[in-house]
Amino acid sequence: MRILGIDPGYAIVGFAVVDFQSGKFRLADMGAITTAADMPFEARLRAIYLDMCELIKTYKPGELSVEKLFFNTNQKTAIDVAQARGVTLLPAIMEGLPIFEYTPLQVKSSIVGYGRAEKKQVQEMVRTMLHLKEVPKPDDTADAVALAITHGLLMTGRQTLEKYG
Repeated sequence: MRILGIDPGYAIVGFAVVDFQSGKFRLADMGAITTAADMPFEARLRAIYLDMCELIKTYKPGELSVEKLFFNTNQKTAIDVAQARGVTLLPAIMEGLPIFEYTPLQVKSSIVGYGRAEKKQVQEMVRTMLHLKEVPKPDDTADAVALAITHGLLMTGRQTLEKYG
C-alpha cells in the first residue's frame, strides 16, 4: 500500500510518500510544499493545490493520511489553515482516494506507544523505523511521515480485526 501522509498548513505543507508492505515501511519521498508569506493568500492556496495535484499524479498513492485539525485559540489562523487543508485534500477527493484523519494523540500513541509523547520522541522513532540517518526536516515533513506510518500501523490493526474479529 502506498500512503501519502500530509501535515496541512498554508505556509508549509509537509508530505511523505511511504510504501507499507508485509509489515515494513519504505520511504519513497518526503518534503514540504512552501508558500511565501508575502504571496496573496489566494495565490498560496493555488500553489498548494497545484503541488498536491502533482504529488498525487507522480506517486499515485492508494490512500491519504492527514492530521485532524484542532484549534482552541486564534480563529483567523484556524480559518486560514482550514482553507489550506481544503485545497490540500481536494486533489485526493477528485481522484477518489480514501482519506483518513488522525489526531496528534493517535499519532503519538501509534508511533511511540504513549499519547503524551514529546515531538522529539516521535521524530526519533520515525527516524529509527525508516532507518534514516537523521530526523526529517522541517518538522511538518516529520509530522507527515509520522502520519503515513500511523495509517499503515492502524490499517493493519483494522484489517486484522475485520479478518478475525
